[in-house]
Amino acid sequence: MSFIPDHVLDQLPNMNRNAADAQQFGIVQVDDAGQIKLYNKWESDLVGVPVNSAEGRNFFTQVAPCTNNRLVFGKFKDGVAADHMDHEFNYTFTYKTKPTNVIIRLFRHKATRTNWVLVGQRAA
Repeated sequence: MSFIPDHVLDQLPNMNRNAADAQQFGIVQVDDAGQIKLYNKWESDLVGVPVNSAEGRNFFTQVAPCTNNRLVFGKFKDGVAADHMDHEFNYTFTYKTKPTNVIIRLFRHKATRTNWVLVGQRAA
């Protein structure tokens, strides 16, 4: 079972900033190249990157370069190319923060063709 309920996945494309900020997990919307369109408060607080410093920048190379690897960015690129992405896995963030254990879900909303990096915290 995922840390993100299916009904929340369905709501992502219509979620405004207030609704995204109210969630108890990280929500990062990125375009097909990885540029951040929406970066919620939970994610900002987790990694210490202010929202206004993140939005408009590339998630994988500028905001979270520890994800610029085959496991994360590679799965993202493959999912965009296939027009289907739904991968969930454990990961450790190491950039701008002490090593932080997280669960990442890379998700592409099929109907709107929007991409999401969803982040939940997991126990050490």
